[in-house]
Amino acid sequence: MLGQVLVLSAEDVRNAVPMSTAIDAVRDSFRELAAGNFVLPPRQIFGDGAVLVMSAYHSPTGTAVVKKIGIALDQVPAIRATVIWTGAGEQLVADGGSITTLRTGAVVGVATDLLARADAIRLTVIGTGAQAPDQVRAVLAVRPITDVTITGRSLDRATALARALAAEFPEVRFTPTTDVEASIATTNIICCATSSSTPLFEADALPVEVHINAIGAFRPTMRELPRALFTTSTVVVDQREAALEESGEVIDAVESGTLDSLIELGPALSDPPAPTARTVFKSVGIGCQDWAIAAALAGIRC
Repeated sequence: MLGQVLVLSAEDVRNAVPMSTAIDAVRDSFRELAAGNFVLPPRQIFGDGAVLVMSAYHSPTGTAVVKKIGIALDQVPAIRATVIWTGAGEQLVADGGSITTLRTGAVVGVATDLLARADAIRLTVIGTGAQAPDQVRAVLAVRPITDVTITGRSLDRATALARALAAEFPEVRFTPTTDVEASIATTNIICCATSSSTPLFEADALPVEVHINAIGAFRPTMRELPRALFTTSTVVVDQREAALEESGEVIDAVESGTLDSLIELGPALSDPPAPTARTVFKSVGIGCQDWAIAAALAGIRC
């Protein structure tokens, strides 16, 4: 690739980086982040979150990634993005939408592997948008899931997604529904992937023991999780600074005095938190995740 620009489509990204590879790459990137080997400038936000620009520089390899994202929640796809990865004499331009969903799924795989019970077999995904399939793929890559419930506002969309995933994972039973409370009542793992501005469920509706991933709310005005959940849960975030600036549920919980302790994912990989019945992973997405997938495309390891 020296001296030339490699341009990759969404299909190219998918073919080159399967979910298991993405999870390993993202896990390594968070270890590198904890070691101080990334420079992560604050995310630039334009037009009330309609346009985002993220970047990351990996000091040991001298490589960097920049991603421009356009978000229109009333359109399909909601996310349109381009990723540029560059090194010494090397440059890669790739479809950013596929990288975004892949790296978001991958970080959920990393967190689920760290926090969810090892024998978890039931998964509930709330949301039927572009992020949902990679949430399923990631959790199935790290836990022996046998039953997945796809929960959405539209039963038709939930059914269509369940059928598509059932074709990909024929050994798993997929059930579509619009009933959030019923879908979470006996589950082991929940993935929230919506653009909701209000909590998707009440804390009392959850099982006593459950792991929850929340990746949909990326603005201070958005919330997927109820405030009461934070009083009894171990809470892990991708990056403390980013969560306190962008996660509506984390900001609300901290300001209300409900939450006083945030654990960052990178350090937790080396020093796991003491197990509790309920665990939460909240991600708003940071640049080292995009770098991890782009570096995997370029054949670079941490």
